[in-house]
Amino acid sequence: MAGAGSALLLVAAGVVFWSNRAQPDESHAPPAPIARAAETDIDASTPAQPPAADERTREQRRFDRADRDNDGRITLAELTYPRQRAFARLDVNHDGRLSFEEWAVRTLTKFSTADANHDASLSREEFATTAPHRRTPARQARCNCAPQAPAQPPADDSEGEN
Repeated sequence: MAGAGSALLLVAAGVVFWSNRAQPDESHAPPAPIARAAETDIDASTPAQPPAADERTREQRRFDRADRDNDGRITLAELTYPRQRAFARLDVNHDGRLSFEEWAVRTLTKFSTADANHDASLSREEFATTAPHRRTPARQARCNCAPQAPAQPPADDSEGEN
């Protein structure tokens, strides 16, 4: 059964690949970005300064996240707040107790979603779909920077002149 599913997947991938290759490429290079240095009073010869780094230490930032009311002290309620919130999300029937099904709901849902052929087991291909998705670091998520393409060397047209 898994072999037939793999063969079907390969055929589908081939169809998608060849249908994309068969279409003419009408896309053009995007236009060059507009130079913004001319619009402002920034001296183009001076490099831009990076934003100032947070002067707090890692431990100070961790303390500030836990100190929810910003009074400089962490109470037991503040310290356990993230766990209480997670418990409340899992306690679907709000009875103050977690059954095994409530506790394992994400795993059970992930398994049933990944089990494409509904045979109550996961093949290697099905299991691969359960891999956790990596979150982007907060700084990268806030950055709206476009990736920079490497500079192309100028074309040398002097080859045929001699």
